[in-house]
Amino acid sequence: MLPRKDEMKTELQIKNRALLCGVDEVGRGPLAGPVVAAAVILDPQCPIAGLADSKALSAKKRDALFECIVAQALAFHIASASVEEIDRLNILQATFLAMQRAVAGLSVCPTHVQVDGNHSPSFLWPSASEPLSCEAIVQGDALIPSISAASILAKVTRDRLMGTLHLDFPVYGFNQHVGYPTAAHRAALQKYGPCEHHRRSFKPVQLSLSLMR
Repeated sequence: MLPRKDEMKTELQIKNRALLCGVDEVGRGPLAGPVVAAAVILDPQCPIAGLADSKALSAKKRDALFECIVAQALAFHIASASVEEIDRLNILQATFLAMQRAVAGLSVCPTHVQVDGNHSPSFLWPSASEPLSCEAIVQGDALIPSISAASILAKVTRDRLMGTLHLDFPVYGFNQHVGYPTAAHRAALQKYGPCEHHRRSFKPVQLSLSLMR
């Protein structure tokens, strides 16, 4: 079946423009759950109002922007690195792995990748012959719209996941602190010990294991 004229126009527009990809992650600091990363290529002809660092937005605003990004972005992909990968690789390398998976999962190849922070992994796209052009931007989630969008997708996705884990492990309060080392979370760890979703390479979890022996 031949593509419609509007589909052909969209493909031509994508092919002839610079495709800037923003990448950000959520979940480096928690004691439980995966680290989640997102890659987003926004459409310059369809700007999204209100984009900002996900941490500066209310949950209601993040949810609304999540739907806008999913509907209006030229391309996006959300990926993660598991608790097992975090414990095996370390949190930095697992974060880079999640970012690389997010970029590799895009439906189109970006011409340049911008990553929030002061370090960036190298990025490959499945059909590209060499690594993609990339740069790290300190506070990029507050400065670059596509990175802001990526931070929102990653944050909302991870928060929803931790809310789901709370249904199976309610004693830890994952729905409240989403795995971060709050006083309530540390107290639950000391009382109940870690569950399968806790990162055993993190010191507070190691301490709770030693107290259980």
